[in-house]
Amino acid sequence: MKVYTKTGDTGTTALFGGTRVSKHNIRIESYGTVDELNSHIGLVRDQDINQVYKQVLVEVQDRLFTVGAILATPPEKETLKNGQPRLQNLGIIESDIEFLENQIDIMEESLPPMTHFVLPGGHQTVSYCHIARCVCRRAERLAVHLNDIEPTDEFVIKYLNRLSDYLFVLARKLSHDLKADEVQWIPRK
Repeated sequence: MKVYTKTGDTGTTALFGGTRVSKHNIRIESYGTVDELNSHIGLVRDQDINQVYKQVLVEVQDRLFTVGAILATPPEKETLKNGQPRLQNLGIIESDIEFLENQIDIMEESLPPMTHFVLPGGHQTVSYCHIARCVCRRAERLAVHLNDIEPTDEFVIKYLNRLSDYLFVLARKLSHDLKADEVQWIPRK
């Protein structure tokens, strides 16, 4: 199978189920941003960080492939002609969200309470994590926008929301672990 198909040369691409849409379609923007997020998470995972965080991030990357598949499937193509779901055995479920919440709780146990907003930075690894968090927030906004147009799996939006929380706490935890300066924003008086 060749990487290039030439079918997108006119500015369209196919969704799961074969429907062709413009490459700037909100559905394409949604799952394309999830793909971008997955790449940024790979960059965080490639840093010299605790193996536990790396294992969690691999799980997150796996879940993001599922999120992308869900977002790439228009509602009218979710069911095959034989009545079976197109994405059999794929989905985001409550336990995926609970997994992130548990990881957040574990990390927060060893962190001082937040009293101010945190400025991104302090260490390259921490900065990569903040970039991933920002891309995650954008992916969430796009998924919400898509949901305003066509129904989207509610767990996808919840997962992206919780993932951005996880990435924020991971950035704080990495700052702590790496003994990086965590600069807090204090508004001018």
